[in-house]
Amino acid sequence: MEANKKLEKKLNIGAWIASIVVFVLVVSMRRIPMQDFGIDFSFLPAFYSSLNAIVAVLLLAALYFIKNKKIAMHERMMKLAMLFSIVFLLCYVIYHITNPETKYCGEGFIRNIYFFFLITHIILAAVILPFILFTFIRAYTKQFDRHKKMAKWVYPFWLYVAITGPIIYLMLKPCYGL
Repeated sequence: MEANKKLEKKLNIGAWIASIVVFVLVVSMRRIPMQDFGIDFSFLPAFYSSLNAIVAVLLLAALYFIKNKKIAMHERMMKLAMLFSIVFLLCYVIYHITNPETKYCGEGFIRNIYFFFLITHIILAAVILPFILFTFIRAYTKQFDRHKKMAKWVYPFWLYVAITGPIIYLMLKPCYGL
């Protein structure tokens, strides 16, 4: 199939809009008055952190499959990684608009490690989102050379975000409910 540059342009606009909406939503979550939907969403951090871990596994599997020229499996893994990332984001937002912020309770050197992971995770998650979408769009519109060039530098950052999310959760877990 031939590359579809017209579709790419439309999808790129959608990617920018989605990225801006997500960024504004995540930045303003704490400014939204806490909502009570009559459901206890305190289980969500473990759930969405697990989703992040699954995304990391899917990304590693996708890399394995593409390196072994199993393109259909690579494509499936990447689509699943995108789907799990969307579900993660929805759960993350729901949790943070229904629960108070959890402060890190660790002390000493581990506190520095936590904040290093947290800060790099947040910055990279915010910056990498549009590039994940653009990389996906390049593949979707059959521009595989451009997709490959982008994926080589986008992939490690997405993987880092997917791995550090669960690490941050595990470090923060003792602090929930304090």
